[in-house]
Amino acid sequence: MHLRDFFSPDAITLQLRGGSKEEVLAELVGLLKLDERSSGTLLRIIQRRENLGSTGIGRGIAIPHCRSLAVNRLRLAFGHRDQGIDFQSIDGQPASDFFLIVAPPLEISNQYLPVLGKIAQLAKEPDVPDRLAGLRSAEDFWRLLEQKGV
Repeated sequence: MHLRDFFSPDAITLQLRGGSKEEVLAELVGLLKLDERSSGTLLRIIQRRENLGSTGIGRGIAIPHCRSLAVNRLRLAFGHRDQGIDFQSIDGQPASDFFLIVAPPLEISNQYLPVLGKIAQLAKEPDVPDRLAGLRSAEDFWRLLEQKGV
């Protein structure tokens, strides 16, 4: 299993514009290119999940995630914002790199937790925050995932 398998090529942006947690979450959901109703439902579920506890894991990285009927398979999106935003991260620092994970409630392949674990492991690597900050294109993002073997 590789993270790349769960990304659509256009589900990556290095130019998030939202200035708040809610705006960034809406942009990330938008990257999945769902219909308007599904996007709205998914955004409400993601926001509800964030109200339970922030998915800002520190070091400038957040991994918002949820299960929802809005998708029929596990989907990922990635967004970067040059200026970090307050994401109530565990280290109290702003987040600028966001990995969105969405899976259906009953997922036959059962990849949701392994994917979450792979992204969390990737985020713990010492050079990853700086490498994410230095991305200039989606190709750079793919290259980073490949070099890290995820």
